[in-house]
Amino acid sequence: MRKGYLASMVFAGLTFVWVGGAPAQGLKSFGQGPHPAVPAAELARETVTLEQLVHEAEENNPAIGASRHNIDAKRALVLPARTLPDPTFGFNHMGDLIPLQLQQGDPSSARTFSVEQEVPFPGKLSIKGKMAETEATVEEWNHEKTKRDVIADLKAAYFDFYLVHKSLETVSRDKELLQSFAEIAQEKYRVGQGIQQDVFKAQVEISKFLEKLTVLEQRRSTIAAQINSLLYRNPGTPLGRPAELKRPSLSYQLEQLNDMAQSGFPELRVKQQEIERNQYAVDLARKNYYPDFTLGFTYFNRTVPEMFGLGLNVKVPLYFWRKQREELASARSSLNSARLVRDNAAAQLYAKLQENYTMARSSEKLAGLYQHDLIPQSRLSLESATASYQVGRADFLKVIDSLLTLLEYELKYYEVVTEFHKALARLEPYVGMTLTP
Repeated sequence: MRKGYLASMVFAGLTFVWVGGAPAQGLKSFGQGPHPAVPAAELARETVTLEQLVHEAEENNPAIGASRHNIDAKRALVLPARTLPDPTFGFNHMGDLIPLQLQQGDPSSARTFSVEQEVPFPGKLSIKGKMAETEATVEEWNHEKTKRDVIADLKAAYFDFYLVHKSLETVSRDKELLQSFAEIAQEKYRVGQGIQQDVFKAQVEISKFLEKLTVLEQRRSTIAAQINSLLYRNPGTPLGRPAELKRPSLSYQLEQLNDMAQSGFPELRVKQQEIERNQYAVDLARKNYYPDFTLGFTYFNRTVPEMFGLGLNVKVPLYFWRKQREELASARSSLNSARLVRDNAAAQLYAKLQENYTMARSSEKLAGLYQHDLIPQSRLSLESATASYQVGRADFLKVIDSLLTLLEYELKYYEVVTEFHKALARLEPYVGMTLTP
């Protein structure tokens, strides 16, 4: 809606002349010059777009940065999980202690140097590596979820900022219009053509407008601080003017959104990776029924001929019915639990999609109703009431009522437009694509 349309449509070029008295002041022409309720310095700032803020949040938001480091931490554990355990080196001295020397001629006196390497049963290290990879993939999807959630919060705050900004413009413009009505009522009362009640009514309504402006200014400061916190800025950093939102339009059906969400929603992907990790845990628990080995090599340094030794130790799962069997049962239970958790998340997903999709569709229809029907009809009603009041065929309360009705519909229009975009912003983390027009 173009700024200043109402005053130009109804009052431009009109001058009110009262019989038996001086002419009333002509109504002001609106939409020219800085708006009195919005500081000129703010209007001079560059318009800030949502795309700029999203890019800044992706670069600077601490939560996104922290989740990025979590990926690096988990990725760094993949190679260690596939690596053999550290070998063991040993040294023994059998002989005199003071001084530290071997006993001549004694074959049992020797210095021994040994090394042992534990070797898990074939396949265990591979499974542990796959488990570490799934944990890293989980962190990648957690990072994606964090990024989507931060951007969704940022968009919701930006749309609220847009609503407050447009509400300030609308209320300020209509307040000036009301002040012009008050001047006319005052002049009519002065020349005996009106009643004092009209003047009082106008002043009360002006005070209500000032109250609205105060609340909106406070709301704008709060939202600006919220946006700055998401961008990791100083809370008092000025934001400038929000860009105009595009006309509400959603080109996807609910089932299409559900298909995209079922395959790309990070929370579901995390649950799926947890299922895979638990499946690997079951495979590892089965492998634990098989023995691990320890290979050893020993060198004997003696006064008699040197000697070498080789060793092989086998860790026998002798108490498998108390240990390995219970570990396998636990792993299977964890796997079944992970599957059910994933199914439950998938079932709840559709309900969340439907809630926001219904909100978007409803807001889309209401925006069209306000824009094409209610607001134009309210303008005509105000124009008619003003013309009738000018010639004395309508009372002042009718004019005030028409103006307040128009203001209500204007604010409702911006509210439903904002709700439409916020509903799409809430859908975006589920479907993994930009829906806001």
